[in-house]
Amino acid sequence: MFEFKEKYNIDDLLEIMALLRSENGCPWDKVQTHESIRTDLIEEAYEVCEGIDNNSPEMLREELGDLLLQIVFHSQIERESGNFTFEDVCNDICQKLVYRHPHVFGEVKVNGSDDVLRNWDQLKKESKHQETYTDTLESVPKNFPALLRAEKICKRTSRAGLAVNDAEICLDELNELVKQLDITENEESNSQNNHIMGKILLTICNLNRILKIDGEKALTYSTNQFIMMFRALEQQALSDGKSLEDLSDEDFRSLLKRI
Repeated sequence: MFEFKEKYNIDDLLEIMALLRSENGCPWDKVQTHESIRTDLIEEAYEVCEGIDNNSPEMLREELGDLLLQIVFHSQIERESGNFTFEDVCNDICQKLVYRHPHVFGEVKVNGSDDVLRNWDQLKKESKHQETYTDTLESVPKNFPALLRAEKICKRTSRAGLAVNDAEICLDELNELVKQLDITENEESNSQNNHIMGKILLTICNLNRILKIDGEKALTYSTNQFIMMFRALEQQALSDGKSLEDLSDEDFRSLLKRI
């Protein structure tokens, strides 16, 4: 018999999920699989990030709960299969944290966060049996957002000493690549431009690393700013009795000066 409470804890959450997945539980919850709720996990993680970006403790609290639910959900599915439990997940991450922080739980001495990161990378390579730097690059999940994956790979390449570390050299590379773009519209130029644009974006990711810029945040900010500008532009056009489709290039430039 389920006990209703004013305050619940993680044990209650595990019990609730087990009940929802039981024979007499929820018709929807009990038929879900890892694959069917995979996208939910990704969406909840993004919503946690939105709570952080909005500097909203209330939203962050709620979205962290939703994300925790997804972890419990996947763990319950594996518990039913006899593979592992939520307790195993907690145990594994605790062991990992202790192992990768020998400067806290052991005798290793560090001189700041750079030493910590170097030790972390080395311990990670050992624990995952990564024998080469290429192994570390290939271990970055391929289903990461392309911008995030590229930036991580640039960072790992730099630790191998093979990345360009000079911002001016990066800018020179970008200028050369932009000059190679072919603006004629045909199948051959499209194929070539696709290849060149990929190099441009990867070079920008490396430049982000050099300048210590979070590409995801920078692009999100600029996209939001663009939407705000676009809204103001459209409102100004409507107030002039025009739609955006009716604007000439001259009208467009004139409106931009007024917003």
